[in-house]
Amino acid sequence: MRFVGLRLARGLLTLWFAVTVTFFLVRLLPGDPVLAVADPNMTEELRQKLLADFGLDQPLGVQYLDYLGQLLQGNLGMSFRQSIPVTTVLMERLPWTLILTGSAMVVTIVLGIPLGVLAATRAKGWLDRVIQLTGVTAQSLFVPSVGIFLMYVLGVWLGWFPIGGAVDLDATGPAATLSMLHHLVLPCLSLVFIQLGGYVLTMRTTLIEALGEDYVSLAKAKGVPPGAVVWKHALRNALLPTTTIAGLQLGTLVGGAVLTETIYAYPGIGRAIYEAVGQLDFPVLQGAFVLLAAAVVVANLITDVAYGILDPRVRTS
Repeated sequence: MRFVGLRLARGLLTLWFAVTVTFFLVRLLPGDPVLAVADPNMTEELRQKLLADFGLDQPLGVQYLDYLGQLLQGNLGMSFRQSIPVTTVLMERLPWTLILTGSAMVVTIVLGIPLGVLAATRAKGWLDRVIQLTGVTAQSLFVPSVGIFLMYVLGVWLGWFPIGGAVDLDATGPAATLSMLHHLVLPCLSLVFIQLGGYVLTMRTTLIEALGEDYVSLAKAKGVPPGAVVWKHALRNALLPTTTIAGLQLGTLVGGAVLTETIYAYPGIGRAIYEAVGQLDFPVLQGAFVLLAAAVVVANLITDVAYGILDPRVRTS
């Protein structure tokens, strides 16, 4: 319990820091949020009234403390632009982001484990070198670059997939599900390509180390088939560090999803952030970043606890 408590305290501290940084950063954006929702030629009296309605007439410290108090009550505020609760805005977008990031993570794991095993069992061979080179190259690329490339080649040039949106507006029933999956391919591939390299390289390194352990040599001496040695003995221990990497990469995945959703006009949290920046909608910006930060903190907490359960040495350390 002490192990879980320490991880939980660290997670809450991280979340508070993210909330604080986000609050002050969004207020450094150039422009007047009032002008984004009203006539630029409004009188100064009307402008001051709108600032008071938004709570922006108070000193920054007062705004910050008020925001923390509202946040502790589960209130993310009201959208300046849409005049509806930020929670409503984000809950409409959240399912799309969950679909995108969830599918990208599943595909990454499903592809990453076999490719990592393939590279480790053929270490220093030509196939291993190809996989390593591809993995390192993928890690060095920028998400928008990959997204634009896939959009042009698979969407514009070949015409295989839609280049924007999440579903055809006129699709209903099973056709809507197929349309959603069709629109999901390019954004998902963009995220998978960026994430896969790190996952495969980590899997390869940890499996090579596991294959050199004494228990693996003992299993081989007992006549255990090579495939069983890899998949039933070495892979079990090699998955422990890979589990941690999967949790840590969620932050990168979330950041990549924000950029990917913007490129493909995918209606998730990332797209909401992009729109809120242009509209100087502070509450939506803050709420979106808090939600994403909370998701990353919770995922890392679950990963830490799971790793502690799988490896008791982590708890005692």
